[in-house]
Amino acid sequence: MTASTPGDWKSELGEFLQARRAAVSPGSAGIPDTGRRRVPGLRREELAALVGVSTDYYVRLEQGRGGRPTESLLDSLARVLLLDDTQRAHLYDLARPRPRPARRAVKDRMPDLTRQFLETLTVPALVMTRTMQVIGWNPLACAVFTDYAALPEAERNSAWLLFLDEEIAARHRDWEASARGTVGILRKTAGEDPGNPRLAALVGELAVRSETFRRLWAEHHVFEKTTGVNLMRHPDVGDIDLSYIAWATPGAPDQMLVTYLAEPGSKSAEALRILGSMAVSGRPEIGTRE
Repeated sequence: MTASTPGDWKSELGEFLQARRAAVSPGSAGIPDTGRRRVPGLRREELAALVGVSTDYYVRLEQGRGGRPTESLLDSLARVLLLDDTQRAHLYDLARPRPRPARRAVKDRMPDLTRQFLETLTVPALVMTRTMQVIGWNPLACAVFTDYAALPEAERNSAWLLFLDEEIAARHRDWEASARGTVGILRKTAGEDPGNPRLAALVGELAVRSETFRRLWAEHHVFEKTTGVNLMRHPDVGDIDLSYIAWATPGAPDQMLVTYLAEPGSKSAEALRILGSMAVSGRPEIGTRE
């Protein structure tokens, strides 16, 4: 598949293999450097030899005509392509998509327990779905990022805002890293849930409207949001460095609670204190009740 929408597992698998093959240098795979190469990374015949299959079969695998690869072949591909744990899991998701129950057209909704917990937090916090849709927030998160309650539902999406809202994009001091990580999360979701219509619609819109998104989507980078640092630039208080932790939410495996922390005693902590004071007067609503 191209940078349009997630779907056919064979095409997704082939494109992922091509992208990872191009990222592995011959030297790292134990192949002597024989001079200039026409393409980056490993050649198809080199990778085929390293994993123990014929070049013809491997070519068919990249073209989506190779059937479902065996577990031993997947292990060999992961080893030769130097995949990390997240990439390895993604490879298995693409090669052996799991059947999912039929979908019902329902709105994403926070469990009541998650909402109650969100109301107790004194740090910025968001509740997101696997497609980066923001369905819950607290006042301090609105003060730091944007007033989610004032946005149309379609725009309450971290990926949509990052690529299509210039004001929000400008708040990210390392926009390229944020963008690559965000696309990696969507890629991971596409492997785990290839039939997700909301993901398909989001990826389709972003691919049409953002050349950078198309480039990053074509890289087949995958990323799992667990912990990290957001480098922000707020129009009122300046630079803020926030460490984040993504938590699984009880009773809603397709959602995550993300909390943002500033180092105690730092300028970022003081910036959060100021923003918290500013938010008290307005106090945006906690999440949505749709």
